[in-house]
Amino acid sequence: MTTTYTAITCRPMREDDLPAALALSQAVRWPHRPEDWQFALRLGTGFVAEEDGAVAGTALCWHQGAHHGSLGLIIVAPAHQGKGIGRRLMHLVLDQLGDRCTVLNATVAGQPLYESLGFRAIGTLHQHQGIFAPPAASAGPRARPATAADIPAIVALANRGTGMVRDELLKHLIGVADGAVLEQDGAVTGFSLIRPFGRGHVIGPVVAADAACAQALIATWGDAYAGAFVRLDVTGSSGLGEWLAQAGLAEVDTAVTMARHGVPAQDATVRQFAIVSQALC
Repeated sequence: MTTTYTAITCRPMREDDLPAALALSQAVRWPHRPEDWQFALRLGTGFVAEEDGAVAGTALCWHQGAHHGSLGLIIVAPAHQGKGIGRRLMHLVLDQLGDRCTVLNATVAGQPLYESLGFRAIGTLHQHQGIFAPPAASAGPRARPATAADIPAIVALANRGTGMVRDELLKHLIGVADGAVLEQDGAVTGFSLIRPFGRGHVIGPVVAADAACAQALIATWGDAYAGAFVRLDVTGSSGLGEWLAQAGLAEVDTAVTMARHGVPAQDATVRQFAIVSQALC
């Protein structure tokens, strides 16, 4: 699909657009690496806005099963803001998702646009990052390294914790991440993944029954990643903010979680404390 308005043209994103997309994210001070952009595009569908052959904006979306989706990496070059590019790109990704229940994480600047397109606020997201210095282990639950045999349980927990079908996303994440799980009576009851991202590593998703279990799943990475730059994006209801700050991961930004065409129906017994990324949710 191609649409044209004055000198701006929108078209599907290709892999050879990724260097320009990276430059856009750097212009707005987002930390994505080339590998992060490549991972996001290969999992989903993207569009770019061009002016005179130069990329001026991007937008990507991802199907999360037959009934849900997410979108993100909505970026407009600072020099091109105010021209309606963001709205046009949004229409393209929303057309891809159709009537799916769609989730995104909005900046304060982007929230009015998303509200005008039918999204409503359903929560907040808090970005924590810094040099990882987890507190000494408590007497609570202890995680163990995940194995290939744990993958079906990890995928099932990811689906239950978000109310979306995450099989394809988790399959790709597990290919680039290390994992840890909690067990009770021989059953996997929670998990966390850690992978390279941005300036260092990101821990997410973290899915667990309660905050104590989520802390155990985060703290388990302390030995391997103490002194490293680590990021987590946790939900406003996680209750982990103070503990993360004590672990060297200060809160540096807040986003508004928004949904359109309903809200994912999450499991009451397990939830996602830290997300995959602000785009993939």
